Amino acid sequence: MNDAPARPLASPSATASLLLQAQGLTKSFYDGGREIGVLRDLSFEACTAERIAIVGQSGVGKSTFLHVLGSLEPPTAGKVIFEGQDLFALSARQLAEFRNLKLGFVFQFHYLLADFSALENVMMPGLIARRSPAEIRRAAAQMLELVGLGDKGHRRPAELSGGEQQRVAVARAVVLRPRLVLADEPTGNLDPTTAEEVHVLFEQLSELGITFVVATHNERLASRMHRILLMRDGRLQPYVHGAA
Repeated sequence: MNDAPARPLASPSATASLLLQAQGLTKSFYDGGREIGVLRDLSFEACTAERIAIVGQSGVGKSTFLHVLGSLEPPTAGKVIFEGQDLFALSARQLAEFRNLKLGFVFQFHYLLADFSALENVMMPGLIARRSPAEIRRAAAQMLELVGLGDKGHRRPAELSGGEQQRVAVARAVVLRPRLVLADEPTGNLDPTTAEEVHVLFEQLSELGITFVVATHNERLASRMHRILLMRDGRLQPYVHGAA
């Protein structure tokens, strides 16, 4: 984090519904028989349409935390509760459905499919969900309009700038209007101007009722979130400027 003080925005109303909880979350890895603890009895809550930044030094477990929240990795202990349901009590099929319909991921690298157009890339989650091609094409076109790329849907990723590729990735993450988006260093490879465009986009999308949990080193992005949490020693705590 740089020396500019973070000024998080006011969180959504206290009447906003609780969307996501982590209870007693623990995650360990093993290296040559040695246990490496990453998350330690961690607690967390997020409400509908809330934007939360997770900050901290590299290697403290921010990405691992997002992967567990998104059910990509199981916790060693503890629960992740989404809309009142313990995710890790679900079957593999139910978890896959949750990730496809209720969850969007945005990574530092866009992971677009090179042989498909921007529009076709954004359509992919809907096609996987077996939505009608015509329906999901309309939804994908609307999302590209929302992210400012309505006239570039025919272009392949190589024909787009880095910022445009990341905006396509964001559109793909939200095309099915998920309840939750997890973003891991989404502006890490972008110049400041393009990163600012992504910041504004997240704000616009949260107005659709989407909750964002974003791991970032970008002080400006963090300062525009409703809350900033510092990950340290495997737990989360309110961020105090200069503590990271």
